[in-house]
Amino acid sequence: MALYKKINIFRRFILQNLTKGIGHCDKICLITLSDKTNPKRILIIRPNHRLGNQLLTTPIIQEVIELFPNCKIDLLAKGNIASIVFNNYTNIEKIISLPRKPFKELFQYLLCWINIRRQRYDIVINVVNSSSSGRLLTRLSNAKCKCYSNEENDSMTKNTDYQHIAKAPVYSLRSYLSKVGITTSKELPSLDLRLSPKEISEGKRILDTLISNKDNKTICLFTYATGEKCYSKEWWLNFYAILKAQYPHFNIIEVLPMENVSQIAFKEPSFYSKDIREIGAVIANTDIFIGADSGIMHLASSVKTPTIGLFSITNLAKYAPYNNKNKGLNTNNLSINELVSEIDSVLAAY
Repeated sequence: MALYKKINIFRRFILQNLTKGIGHCDKICLITLSDKTNPKRILIIRPNHRLGNQLLTTPIIQEVIELFPNCKIDLLAKGNIASIVFNNYTNIEKIISLPRKPFKELFQYLLCWINIRRQRYDIVINVVNSSSSGRLLTRLSNAKCKCYSNEENDSMTKNTDYQHIAKAPVYSLRSYLSKVGITTSKELPSLDLRLSPKEISEGKRILDTLISNKDNKTICLFTYATGEKCYSKEWWLNFYAILKAQYPHFNIIEVLPMENVSQIAFKEPSFYSKDIREIGAVIANTDIFIGADSGIMHLASSVKTPTIGLFSITNLAKYAPYNNKNKGLNTNNLSINELVSEIDSVLAAY
């Protein structure tokens, strides 16, 4: 194991033990938030640099904007992915970026924490309760109201999908705000990249250069994933052969990772871009996306393309794609033919 990973594991262990009690005993804020024009400045904390985790933050951002339409939001994240994901969210005033490697840029990291303390916010929301740095930053912030997204609330018994990492913070915020008289019965927001019409049009132009028949529907594959989430070439080639036979009149394209890896040996036209929004725009113009649990899977979900997520080791209840009639499928329990039947049901819904 690389030295940095060992240090990071040790850092997480120390932080989790130091912060495990934070947020459990904090009282609800004493100010009344029933007037939705009251909260002017809101800080949302999700200190993570991964594409999927930033996309999974879009529902809580939308929920805050829906509840407090006049608010200005600061978002604390890591790296530059957040600025790409939230490009078209006009309520976001500032994205505060923590360094991805805090030990290498310790001064910058500490300065960011001090600046958070200096700012005055009406509400601070920690998106993921298991984030030690998120809980600590929420505790240190200078805010009237602090929502830690604790799991110890009635959402766990009322909602069977509470485990989902994108839904849990919305449920927690609703539970928190209900104590001061703010309630809503609306459906939970979906993932949303908020592509512009121009971006979608450009995505169609790119897709049209890849496919052979523009009148046919298009299947988009992403055959890569990190670590043990990545299925073998043998698995993908077998799946691809059955898919090709089952849908002979469909176009098939493959979105490639930056590693330029194809688990189906580049048998279909492929596309790669350094621009995440451009990749999303291309996927938005396809009819169904199929891929293992990954940031690109959540990207497909966020552009409203019907999405099939393939899961073998990660928690399906926590990370399954959602929006519309998307499905997360446990490939340990399903044969490839059964997977194809599930794909049929998704396509039939559209």
